[in-house]
Amino acid sequence: MINVTLRQLRYFDALAHHRHFGRAADACAISQPALSMQIREMEQAVGGVLIERNARQVTLTTFGEDLLRRVRDILRSVDELGDFARASRDKLAGRLRVGMIPTVAPYLLPKVIENLARLHPELDIHVRETLTPKLIKEVAEGRLDTAIVALPVSEPSLTEVALFSENFLLVRPGEDAKTPVPSAEMLREMRLLLLEEGHCFRDQALSFCNMQSSPPREVLDASSLSTLVQMVGAGIGVTLIPEMAVTVETRSAPVTVSRFKHPQPSRTIGMVWRKTSPLAAQLQQISEVVSLAARALRAPKQDGAKEPAKRAGRRKMA
Repeated sequence: MINVTLRQLRYFDALAHHRHFGRAADACAISQPALSMQIREMEQAVGGVLIERNARQVTLTTFGEDLLRRVRDILRSVDELGDFARASRDKLAGRLRVGMIPTVAPYLLPKVIENLARLHPELDIHVRETLTPKLIKEVAEGRLDTAIVALPVSEPSLTEVALFSENFLLVRPGEDAKTPVPSAEMLREMRLLLLEEGHCFRDQALSFCNMQSSPPREVLDASSLSTLVQMVGAGIGVTLIPEMAVTVETRSAPVTVSRFKHPQPSRTIGMVWRKTSPLAAQLQQISEVVSLAARALRAPKQDGAKEPAKRAGRRKMA
């Protein structure tokens, strides 16, 4: 009989996820030597080497990769036992693991947490912010209960529930406030600032401009919407940002924000969860709370020019 503990399975799962003993130990709230010892004991119990150890990172052996799939199936089943128990209660309580994409989390999360804490004070909310592909993978594997992403995700194993739609707005330097709003075709000829590759919002903006996945040289990348807006304020180019981000991201930048003519570029934000999740009914309730939270974050309907701050000159790039 193989004597492997549930704790060891979770440690191995964390190590496979982080591919680093130090980060995995931190995630499991134990010391690195203790984690290493537990993994060695698990290897002895299963009768095979699970990982290749080196100074920089952890690599799973072929046996380790095969075992990992079974380990995650076991852990998902164990977690669902707890979900079944929680689903039988009359009120929402216990741990809720929520993922959000970076172009939603900074703006929507505070209001969502506030509303959930007021309506369901016994919920213990854990939030993970990362890109859509990682969120979808972690929901499917049972690492997250749900994720808030741009729809559609077209994953057969997941339920998709639309929460709200929002337009993309154009951000330009403040001195451009009185100039006509460019069309999608005109944007292709401008210096367009976008999020770096991997963000779904980047792909949506490129689609609106009818650009390919490999845009021209004049497209510059940034890691956050905040950086994009500040770059626009410095006179480097123009950008698109989602409606809910406008108030937060433009309050300290000398920029002007405008709407495109119809049809306006937009996206639909929704929640996804596993179709087999015992918490499906509870997650449906939570989706309604998220929808209400989003209503307070919409930008004004009319175009609005922010007063551009005075500066010595417009920054140029070669």
